[in-house]
Amino acid sequence: MSQVSSAILQRTASAGRRGTEARIILYRIREVDGRDEEIAEILAELHRLTFFHGAPIPSFDWGHWWLAYRGATPVAFSGAVPSTYDRNAGYICRVGVLAGHWGRRLQLRLMRAMESRARRNGWKYVVSDTTGNIASANNFIRAGYRLYRPRYPWAFVGTLYWRKNIRPRPSLHRTHSKRP
Repeated sequence: MSQVSSAILQRTASAGRRGTEARIILYRIREVDGRDEEIAEILAELHRLTFFHGAPIPSFDWGHWWLAYRGATPVAFSGAVPSTYDRNAGYICRVGVLAGHWGRRLQLRLMRAMESRARRNGWKYVVSDTTGNIASANNFIRAGYRLYRPRYPWAFVGTLYWRKNIRPRPSLHRTHSKRP
């Protein structure tokens, strides 16, 4: 286990032992530069701790990446890249949350951050996929994604494909007078 991994797990474990009373747990989500060596190392460790060997570690020097922090400790991450499967779309390529922080809507919050970036990039859609992960599928539903059938499916048999139109809809309110 690397030093980064040990530090993340140690901080997360000690944070979980502090008292059993109900308290508000605050998280910060920040877009980060995956090309930065230290950030890439943190992203890689979070990937190993959340995906184990179920998915290859992606290239962090491409696309947009986010970290969710509890205090100074990174506890979740996500990434979005331009889709190679759908025109004018971003692809949510990863979202990982450490088990001790499940159930706090971190995946949903990370998805919102990615959607905001996708709008700034001018993408019309955000697409993704899930395979055998009911919690993630429910988060896609909660975030307003719809199941769809891509023209060229890219993942495993049984994979669910998700898409959300993120272009702002025109306002129903007129901004000018009807008078000539």
